[in-house]
Amino acid sequence: MRRLPGKPGGRRWRSLVAGALDLPKDVVVNVPRVTVIGSLQVTVENHRGIVEFTPEKIRIACGEGAVEIRGENLALRAILPEEIVLDGRILAVSFIA
Repeated sequence: MRRLPGKPGGRRWRSLVAGALDLPKDVVVNVPRVTVIGSLQVTVENHRGIVEFTPEKIRIACGEGAVEIRGENLALRAILPEEIVLDGRILAVSFIA
């Protein structure tokens, strides 16, 4: 029997299991899924809430860090338990550890 590297429940272990079972890694490893539609809209799934919000910048807490979106006239379209949707002129999306 082959032993998986890393400790059970660890991020690397969960990632290997997700790959073996063909599951989406963002769900199993608890990392954000960010969808950008042109420079008009951003959707962030698997979030842990909003840390900072201005019309020029929004920072969203995620599993092991944050997602920062910079732009102009940023507006929240939806805040759901698993998803945040933003509209505005999107200039940059960054991942902060």
